[in-house]
Amino acid sequence: MASEVPAPSHERALLELTDVSVTYSGGAVRALENVNLTVRRGQIVVLLGVNGAGKTSTLAAISGLLPYTGGSLDSGAVLFDGQDLKGKNPAARVQRGISMVMEGRRVFPDLTVEENLTAGGFTRSAAEARTSKDQVLGMFPILAERRKQLAGLMSGGEQQMLAIGRALMQRPTLLMLDEPSLGLAPLIVEQIKDFIVEINAQGTSVLLIEQNAAMALSIADYAYVLDGKTVARQATGAELLADTSVQELYLGIAGDGRKSFRAAHEHQARGTSQ
Repeated sequence: MASEVPAPSHERALLELTDVSVTYSGGAVRALENVNLTVRRGQIVVLLGVNGAGKTSTLAAISGLLPYTGGSLDSGAVLFDGQDLKGKNPAARVQRGISMVMEGRRVFPDLTVEENLTAGGFTRSAAEARTSKDQVLGMFPILAERRKQLAGLMSGGEQQMLAIGRALMQRPTLLMLDEPSLGLAPLIVEQIKDFIVEINAQGTSVLLIEQNAAMALSIADYAYVLDGKTVARQATGAELLADTSVQELYLGIAGDGRKSFRAAHEHQARGTSQ
C-alpha cells in the first residue's frame, strides 16, 4: 500500500507529475500508471525501483524523450515551474531549465573535453557558455586538466564527470541523473555523490535514479519507490533508509530473493502482526 505521506512543503513545487501513465508499442505495453511525484526547489529527490519498474520511463516523460523511444504519455500532466510541458520537445524543455544525464556515460568520444562542454551549451549565448564552462571546470578540476584530451580516452569516472558537466552547461534548475554510479569504483562513486551534493548546494534541484540505494538515500531530502508501475512508497531519505522492506530489497541486507517491494512490505507486515 502506498504511503500517504506528502512531500515536504517548505518550498513550492518545481516539478510535479500528476497521475502520469505511460505506454509503449502503441499502448500494448504499460510502463507507468497514475504516478504522482514532486520535486521542490532545493531538493534532492531519489527514485528507487527494481529493473522494469518504470524509473527511466519517468525521466523520459519529464525530458520529452518518450516519442523518440516508442513511448507515449497516455494521461496525466507534467508541470515544471507551474507550466504544463505537454507538446514541448526536449530542446524546449532544456531551455525551460531541465537537463538530464542519461545512463551509460554518453559523451562524444571523438571530441575533446572542452568540445563536449561547448556542445552542452548549445542554447546559451557565447558569453553565457564561457561562464558556464569556467564554472564546470572549477567544479571538476580533472576536466580542467584534461580539457584538450579526447573524451573517449578518459576513464569511466572521468567520462561520468564530463557527462554531468555537459548537462550543467545549460545552468539547469533541475538536473536529472540516471544511474550515475553504475559500473564505477567505490572511490569514484563517493566523488560522484559529493558532486551531486555540491551541485544541489549551489541551487540546482536534483532528481536521481540510482542503483546504489544506500548512497542515494543518504543524500536524499525525499524519495519514492516505484513498484508495479506506480508509486508504492514515499518518505524522506532517512525514513526509507530505516525501512526494513527497503533494506531487504535495495540494500541487500536480507538477500532472500524477493523481487517486489510490495511483497517484501507485506511479508514484513504479516510478521509484525503475528
